[in-house]
Amino acid sequence: MDSIISPHSKTPQDPTELTDALLDWYDVNARTLPWRIPPGSDIEPDPYHIWLSEIMLQQTTVTTVIPYFIKFLHQWPRVQDLAAAAQDDVLVAWAGLGYYARARNLHKCAQYVTEELNGIFPDTEENLLQLPGVGPYTAAAIAAIAFGQPAAVMDGNIERVMARMFNVTTPLPDAKPALKELTERMTPQHRAGDYAQAVMDLGANICGPKLLKCSGRCPWEDHCAANALGTADQLPRRKSKAPKPTRRGYAFWAEFNNHIWLCRRPENGLLGGMMEVPSTDWLESKSWDEVPAPQIPIITNWKETPGMVRHTFTHFHLELKVIRLEFAEQIDLQEGDWFPFSRINDLALPTVMMKVIHHLREPVLDL
Repeated sequence: MDSIISPHSKTPQDPTELTDALLDWYDVNARTLPWRIPPGSDIEPDPYHIWLSEIMLQQTTVTTVIPYFIKFLHQWPRVQDLAAAAQDDVLVAWAGLGYYARARNLHKCAQYVTEELNGIFPDTEENLLQLPGVGPYTAAAIAAIAFGQPAAVMDGNIERVMARMFNVTTPLPDAKPALKELTERMTPQHRAGDYAQAVMDLGANICGPKLLKCSGRCPWEDHCAANALGTADQLPRRKSKAPKPTRRGYAFWAEFNNHIWLCRRPENGLLGGMMEVPSTDWLESKSWDEVPAPQIPIITNWKETPGMVRHTFTHFHLELKVIRLEFAEQIDLQEGDWFPFSRINDLALPTVMMKVIHHLREPVLDL
């Protein structure tokens, strides 16, 4: 492995010395997480646990993931159990984690591993990349953490640590190739899984996005270029993001005798396969003046309820006004079905739709 020498380090170090210092720090300071095997343990990591946690951790914080991970393992202790589950049950258990394509791919992947691979996860990045929902980061993380392969894992924490360690001033996302190369050069042949988790913990607990705890705590403090230059709190740099647009639409609330009318969204696309309160298309607009008047889906009395529901997705904000449809008797609408309110928490309803329900039935649901 080539030496990596920061021009601002007090003492030139090669990757082996740096990674050994980090692993020594990790042995003492590793976070306790339900999917993690503590350093020094004789227990082998369970690839199912590592895969499940890594899928959940995509664009989601550790604190948010922990209760979902525990719930999934209680409900489906083995990958075969998850594969045998109904997709609706998986979506219901996932509700609130967001990015619901992950849940659908999770189920597909469990079925693929069970049916095509006899319940055994691949142990290389190349083969892991063939699994549904597994991209380069997740493949590297599973290969390293579950199987000890010297795969270069690079999540947001690791990007931040590397940008500061080597004073990479190119803004993200343009800096990603350089940060990936540095990550690859730093990754050791031994204890690769512990090393990847050590850098993650360093980024989470010491080299945080806003709060840095370098002094006397960071094992790389004396060899960090950004620390020497006083630029650590400015890195990594990011390109300015364009403001998120706002989409607007109308949701149609049909209720009768403690039942609500719900439909299922198409399998592909945003919130695919989830249940929803029917709505118009969500159109990008600068104001409600640009939103067409709703076409009421059935001839009935109706009224617009006060206020609106707001929700933010990754790429846009959403505003929904709710139209209440009034019925003298329970009739079937075009698509969907009537569901009792007592079953609401058993349905695969995304957070935005729970907000719609809460908007109309606040005393009924505890969100």
